[in-house]
Amino acid sequence: MGGPGDPPEGTPEGAPAGGEDEYRSVVFDESFVRAARLQEFSAQERMADHAPAVRRRPTLQRGLPRQALILVLLIAVAFGTAIYMGVRHPYQTPAAQPPEPLRMTVIPLAPQTAVPGAGAEQLYAHSPAAQFAVGADGIALPAYRRTAHFSDSQVVAALTTAKDYLVKSSLDPEVLTGVTNRPVRILLAPQQLDQFDQSFDHPAADGRHAPTGWLVRFDPTRAQLADSRIRVQGTLQAAEFDSSTLEVIADHTFVYALKPAGSDVNAKASLFTVRRELQFRFDRDDLRMHQAQVVVSYVQAGPLACSEDSVTHLHPLLAGQTAKAGGPAGTDPYATGSATALCGSLATSSQPRV
Repeated sequence: MGGPGDPPEGTPEGAPAGGEDEYRSVVFDESFVRAARLQEFSAQERMADHAPAVRRRPTLQRGLPRQALILVLLIAVAFGTAIYMGVRHPYQTPAAQPPEPLRMTVIPLAPQTAVPGAGAEQLYAHSPAAQFAVGADGIALPAYRRTAHFSDSQVVAALTTAKDYLVKSSLDPEVLTGVTNRPVRILLAPQQLDQFDQSFDHPAADGRHAPTGWLVRFDPTRAQLADSRIRVQGTLQAAEFDSSTLEVIADHTFVYALKPAGSDVNAKASLFTVRRELQFRFDRDDLRMHQAQVVVSYVQAGPLACSEDSVTHLHPLLAGQTAKAGGPAGTDPYATGSATALCGSLATSSQPRV
């Protein structure tokens, strides 16, 4: 019998023995067949003899695709529109308003009789100031609570700054004698500094630029403190002015014991009374910086002579002196930018009974 690959009749005559060797060079083994890559032509490729057997990959386009260019253009248009609307929008936040200047009124109070004189303690004990506290203790902070738009700490900051302003402008000995005004100036909001400086550089009786509207200041050539323990009584009230502003209203009476400038310790003293009603406003920057905007200052002071100029300094009438005849300086109703000159009469009941 032949082998498994031989025909049943055996190897044909004339065929070379070992005929498999003739095709051995074109026979592929199983591993070669498995690794071969087969590609089937599409119907269109089979119909067209000249079609290439393998499709070519399209040429890669250089630069940005059209969709990307359109997207970049849309972003640029949107950004430009946003900038334009931000500049031209009819409901944009208005520009900051100019600061409100301090409006001030200083009213001298003329005595009806000679000014009483005695020792400072005796004068205080027999005057309406007998029960007043001494110095800063008379400027007590009230009970406070938060408001709709400001916290407890912010309300306290407003009250504390207002108190500090009153202490520096009404109780500091160097301020009272005209040596300096810096302790008061540093407590003011920046937008009021120009008005403050102009008041001291070029004082005027126009209701805007009187140094005595900002602080208490005596004529150092006429009077000096006879007792540094100044008597004080008054109130502080805090409330919202608007959603971005706190308002503090201060109403205090200060009583000073004075004697003639350069006099000895035995010289008789007299009392001088200043009633100050101040209105402060604070925005959030003021609260953070411990600064105040003073918008109203109403001052009554005496004993003073109505004929004396009380714009730059207060010129007190001292023990035994009387007011000179004559009223305040005349007011010209045709002059613009000037304030009406005012003067009052100091009640006898306000003087110490000695």
